[in-house]
Amino acid sequence: MSRIFAIFIALSASLLVINPAQAEVNVLTSIKPLQLIAAAVQDGAGKPEVLLPPNASPHNYALRPSDVRRVQSADLLYWIGPDMEGFMPRVIKTRTQSSVAVQNLPGLKLRHFSQDSHSHDEGDAAEHDHDHRPGTLDAHLWLAPDNARVIAAKMAADLSEKDPTHAPQYQSNLKAFNERLDALDARLKTSMAAIADKPFFVFHEGYDYFESAYGLKHTGVFSVASEVQPGAQHVAAMRQRLQEVGKTCVFSDPPLRPRLADTLTAGLPVKLAELDPLGGFTPATAQGYEQLLEKLGNDLAGCLNSL
Repeated sequence: MSRIFAIFIALSASLLVINPAQAEVNVLTSIKPLQLIAAAVQDGAGKPEVLLPPNASPHNYALRPSDVRRVQSADLLYWIGPDMEGFMPRVIKTRTQSSVAVQNLPGLKLRHFSQDSHSHDEGDAAEHDHDHRPGTLDAHLWLAPDNARVIAAKMAADLSEKDPTHAPQYQSNLKAFNERLDALDARLKTSMAAIADKPFFVFHEGYDYFESAYGLKHTGVFSVASEVQPGAQHVAAMRQRLQEVGKTCVFSDPPLRPRLADTLTAGLPVKLAELDPLGGFTPATAQGYEQLLEKLGNDLAGCLNSL
């Protein structure tokens, strides 16, 4: 009996050597929207992680030692690029695994801030917390569904190469993701058409990709850093713009509403609301990316349709 048992153990060990279990690919993304796209592709074969905590700004995030360790240990790392996460280039220099700046992927439809992007109601350039100068890349590229398709395809290819065992699943997930985006795109085109002629203002020029995809255009940008209080003359000029427009919505990004928001809109037929381009608390599930875009559309329509 002991001899039979010994043979059984030996055979089991040899099978483990021949067919080792495939370890889950450790995917790390810089920001939540990329994690949501990765979650759709990796669904059922792994769970991607995200570097930035909810509602942290990728424009001025300060890496902790634990963040650096996570960056160094990830099998695959995805980030937007230096136009979004200025803190990343230094830390990825010493990475030995693949790092993908998605803004460089072929097939993306990229936008750049134009000369008139800042012609509406902005403060002194020194007040801005990141670079929106004319000619610079608008790095909020994930808000265009077509760009999300390109990113997802790259992730599926990378994962298939790292983990050939699950390659069919990654490709199937990619197909399902694109099909869900087709359905979402149709819904958003219908709902956004109803508000296409309604004026609105934003505190952060971060929605142009979404607006372009669905026929919208913000009326003005109040692009001042939340910690800076502009002068009385500047506030008066912004209030005049709102008075000229009449009923409208002014959208800020969570988690903090700019300090001048209430002063700016006091006594005017203006509603204050939030838009979250990062989807800070969206669950990282296979449908998370669609939920991010759908909530953005619902929040826009919810305020503008209530005027």
